[in-house]
Amino acid sequence: MHDLKPITALGGTEPRVDTIGTITIAENDGVALASVSARLGQEAACAKELGALLGTVPEVGRAVLRDPEAGFWVGPDQWMIGAPMDTHEDLAAQLSKRFGATASVTEQSGAWVVFDVTGAAMADMCERLCAVPIRQMSAGDARRTVIHQMGCFVIRREAEDHIRILGPRSSAASLHHALEAAALSVA
Repeated sequence: MHDLKPITALGGTEPRVDTIGTITIAENDGVALASVSARLGQEAACAKELGALLGTVPEVGRAVLRDPEAGFWVGPDQWMIGAPMDTHEDLAAQLSKRFGATASVTEQSGAWVVFDVTGAAMADMCERLCAVPIRQMSAGDARRTVIHQMGCFVIRREAEDHIRILGPRSSAASLHHALEAAALSVA
């Protein structure tokens, strides 16, 4: 029998945390992700079920930040749902059962890397990193953007100095390098 050990998107056995000046860049491997897409003709039923799950349906450019499940809008009648990996490792299966024929649910945990960026200079760093209006964004704002030629999502969290960035897991090292370079430019 093989003794397999999971690794993080950056290749470690533990999530990587870097502090550069006042910025902390923390790889977060504790988030389970699944996409939910309403099926044709089932948009209202899907939205109703999503509202029951999250308390409200995330609108365009918005996220619902709550525990244990949270979610954000990714496209017309499409959302990304996240939850703690410890309790929702099978998030896609849980959502498939819940949504039934109203939505197509796809496992996304292995497709995305999650970085939590915090610190006093976070807004300065973000302005150098991508084209999101970080100083106008408030808690729960979510934007799709390009960071270092990678399609990413930037979500403004509840703390004033905290953003969450989701990027393609296959480019985790490149995204991490871009985050480090932007942090160094404001350190």
